[in-house]
Amino acid sequence: MPTYNFTVNNQPVSVEAPATMALLWVLRDKLGITGPKYGCGINVCKACTCLINGKAATTCSTRVSDVQGKKVTTIEGLANGDQLHPVQQAWLDLDVPQCGFCQPGQIMAAVDLLQRTKHPTDADIDAIENMCRCGTYARIRAAIKNAAAMMP
Repeated sequence: MPTYNFTVNNQPVSVEAPATMALLWVLRDKLGITGPKYGCGINVCKACTCLINGKAATTCSTRVSDVQGKKVTTIEGLANGDQLHPVQQAWLDLDVPQCGFCQPGQIMAAVDLLQRTKHPTDADIDAIENMCRCGTYARIRAAIKNAAAMMP
């Protein structure tokens, strides 16, 4: 079985896995990182969203072979020590989650958006397309705008 070397949450990792194994399962089953969630497995719900080289990607549809030598950031690696990322802080401040299942993916997609767009419009936020079964979209939108105001 091939070995893949990449960075997860600023830590180098080396993983033996089939080339076609979904990154989601490598993160969860081989590395014990449970922030990215399995929702649909077909790149629709986006509960598994992480950052790969700083850009949002669904790990259910990304093969481990595709991240060789790359940097993967999950919700667990977003904070800087005890200092939450502004998006995480906004989520807490505005009490965004209900069940919370989709929230790691929502937060990671929001981080990606705010890296590209300092002052997102409602249309920019709606384009994220992460699904929330509880329907907290209004709070998600407000939290993203709140986080945008907190970001340098």
